[in-house]
Amino acid sequence: MGPFAPRSGVVVADLTCRHLYIHVPFCARRCSYCDFAIVVRREVPALAFAQEIATEFTLRSVAESALHLDTVYLGGGTPSRLGADGVQTLLDTVRAHGTIQVGAEVTLEANPEDISAETVRGWRNAGVTRLSIGVQSFDDRVLTWMHRVHDGAAAARAVRVARDGGFDDFSLDLIFAVPDALQRDWARDVDAMLALEPSHLSLYGLTVEPHTPLGRWHARGEVLESPEERYEHEFLDAHARLTAAGFEHYEVSNFARPGRRARHNSAYWRAVPYLGVGPSAHGFDGHERRWNASAYTAWQRALRSGADPIGGAEQLSSENLVAEAVYLGLRTVDGLAVSEAERAYVATWREAGWVEYDLSNGGSRIRCTAEGWLRLDSLAADLTALRSRS
Repeated sequence: MGPFAPRSGVVVADLTCRHLYIHVPFCARRCSYCDFAIVVRREVPALAFAQEIATEFTLRSVAESALHLDTVYLGGGTPSRLGADGVQTLLDTVRAHGTIQVGAEVTLEANPEDISAETVRGWRNAGVTRLSIGVQSFDDRVLTWMHRVHDGAAAARAVRVARDGGFDDFSLDLIFAVPDALQRDWARDVDAMLALEPSHLSLYGLTVEPHTPLGRWHARGEVLESPEERYEHEFLDAHARLTAAGFEHYEVSNFARPGRRARHNSAYWRAVPYLGVGPSAHGFDGHERRWNASAYTAWQRALRSGADPIGGAEQLSSENLVAEAVYLGLRTVDGLAVSEAERAYVATWREAGWVEYDLSNGGSRIRCTAEGWLRLDSLAADLTALRSRS
């Protein structure tokens, strides 16, 4: 039984947890493409939310001895909406229930409009070491279409303020493959991003989710998805330009300067245990994946009634574990160990330019090329099927 277990009598966690995710659901506005668990609030109840997180720690029977955190990730939603004092209170709540280790990576997702000299100073004092800034584009037309609150100039200004305030480790998010009708200049956005000299970049292809404004526009035929050729072109163009600029393309969607990989997200990709608290947050103890009630109000109701706010759980079967090992291995540059029989199986992939052998390990590992990452789901499914038959 680990720190992810619901309370049953008195349960003391006996599994040390080194990675914590807190889902902060508050946003100023819902973006057109967003299907995350969020709530739009003009006034953010930062103090009440920290108290609710404390209640969840207690109900989940997380012993102080179980939390020795190497990474903390405040995601959302828009955690920067908590402001300087709210983030301080939330991290103090974490410290009251465990230990944030010296040298830990503490990441805060932030939108440009929330970044000021005052909030940056407060976040630094609270112990935040890294910002993940949701830029998405520098094109004002695209940002308006996305329902973003900031404009391109504000994004660039926010990065400068963060750097001047002492943050030298920050990531920028950018979305590619937006509809052709927007006439977005992808090269211009990449240039603008590089000019800000971030330590890390995350690039995500736009997807149409049904229960979003974008999903409704698409269903009514008002918006057409970007063609597959544009998706592939922009992904490969970013790969070529960013690696030429000295970034390591270390995971399908992520690029980093040397030594600046995201430590928290890398834990997910290594399938190590992590604890998730807050509405919709997921956790994993090595054998079971569990997730909280998605809706903020449902999560609150469970806490107020003294119940664990679990929304569901899945015990991973041996087949699940095989599938996850293959998928997680192929999505990172560290690759996947393969047997001699599997090497023969993937030889055609290598000839097609989709994978390459890691010769530093005697060719016993394969890793996807950028072209292979465009086919990640298919390659992982094929190799998982092969292993399941073995």
